[in-house]
Amino acid sequence: MLNRIKDISNNLAPRLREIYRHLHAHPELSGQEHQTAAFVAGVLSSSGLHVLEGVGKTGVVGELLTNHHGEEILAIRTDMDALPIQEHSGLDYASLREGVMHACGHDVHTTVGLGTAMVLSEIANHVEGRIRFLFQPAEEIAQGASWMVQEGAMNDVCAILGVHVFPSISAGSVGIRYGALTAAADDLEIIILGESGHGARPHEAVDAIWIASQVVTALQQAISRTQNPLRPVVLSIGKISGGRAPNVIADKVQLLGTVRSLHPETRSQMPTWIDKIVANVCNCYNAKYQVNYRHGISSVQNDYSLTQLLQSAAEEAWGSDYVQVLPEPSLGAEDFSVYLDYAPGSMFRLGVGYKDRIINHPLHHPQFEVDDSAIITGVVTLAYAAYKYWQK
Repeated sequence: MLNRIKDISNNLAPRLREIYRHLHAHPELSGQEHQTAAFVAGVLSSSGLHVLEGVGKTGVVGELLTNHHGEEILAIRTDMDALPIQEHSGLDYASLREGVMHACGHDVHTTVGLGTAMVLSEIANHVEGRIRFLFQPAEEIAQGASWMVQEGAMNDVCAILGVHVFPSISAGSVGIRYGALTAAADDLEIIILGESGHGARPHEAVDAIWIASQVVTALQQAISRTQNPLRPVVLSIGKISGGRAPNVIADKVQLLGTVRSLHPETRSQMPTWIDKIVANVCNCYNAKYQVNYRHGISSVQNDYSLTQLLQSAAEEAWGSDYVQVLPEPSLGAEDFSVYLDYAPGSMFRLGVGYKDRIINHPLHHPQFEVDDSAIITGVVTLAYAAYKYWQK
C-alpha cells in the first residue's frame, strides 16, 4: 500500500503545487479565513469527502467516507491562518494582500492536509477505520482549536495527528519528537501605579517608568537564580505603555509579556513567583501594582505510541536517514495541545529548508520561503501513518 500511496501522491504533485501557490498568494488573518475555507471545502467535496463548513467560525471538517462505520475516528489536523507580516520573499506567487503573509507555513499545512485527504479518498476501500480532517482557523492567536472543539470537532476522536513545517530541516526529511514538542504559553500583564509629578522634581513623585524598568530587570535576573535551569522558562516583556508628557513623571505603566515553560510544575509556580518579585520591587519604592496572569495553551506532549507510528511510517516511506529524532523541544507554542485534552496525539516536523542554501529564513520572517517539494513528503507520511493506524 505504501507504493500505491506514493504513486497517487506523485501524480497529484502538480495539482498540490498549484494549491500551495494559490494559498500562499491569498493569505488571510486569524478568524478571517473565509476564502481559504471555501477553497478547502471545494477541494474536499470534489474528492468525495463529506464536508462541514463554519465549524469553529471559519473552520472546515472533512469526513472520509469508507466502508467502516465504527464509533472511533482518527483525526488529522492542519491550520489555515496567516500572519500580519509584509512579505519580502520576491516569489512569483508572493502574497497579493498588503501586510498579510503565510510566514509560518500554514499554507503548506493546508496543502498537506488536502493532499492527504485526496490520497486516502482514492484508497478508501482499504482504509479500515474512519478519518476526519480538521482544517483549523486562528492558530496564530491560539483560539481556533478551542473554537472547533466547542463545536464538536473532537467528538468520537480516538487519536489525532498533526504536522508543522521546520525550516532548519531540509526538504525530504522529517523530524520526530517524543514527549514535549512545544511549550505552554501564558499571557502576562503587570501594571505599575506610582504618583505623578514634575519631571524636574522626581523625588516628590513615584516614577512608574523607572520602577517598571526595575521590575523588568528583576524578573530577568531572578529567573537565572531562582528557577531550575533544567526546567526552562522564558519570560519576555514585549510591550511597555506609560507616561503622558516628557516633563511629567508617569504615574502608570503597563507591561505586557509572554511566559513560556515546558514543565507543568514550573508553570503552576509562575503566577505566585512573578507576583512576589513585582511586590518586592514596588514595596521598595512606594508603588502599587497589579499582576494579571492568564493561562493560555498547554505544552504539546506527543503520545509515545502515535509518535512511534509517525516515525515508522516516515522511515518505511523515506528511509531512516531522512528521519530525525529531535533531541530538544521548542519554546514556541501550538494550540494543537487543546486537542490533546480530548484524545492522544502527535505532531511531526516537516522539513522545508533548501539543501543548497546557507540561510533558510526562520518562521515569522518576511523572507520566509519553503522548498515546496516537501509537500509530497508530508502527504505520504501522513497518509501512510493514517493507513497504518487502522492496521493495528
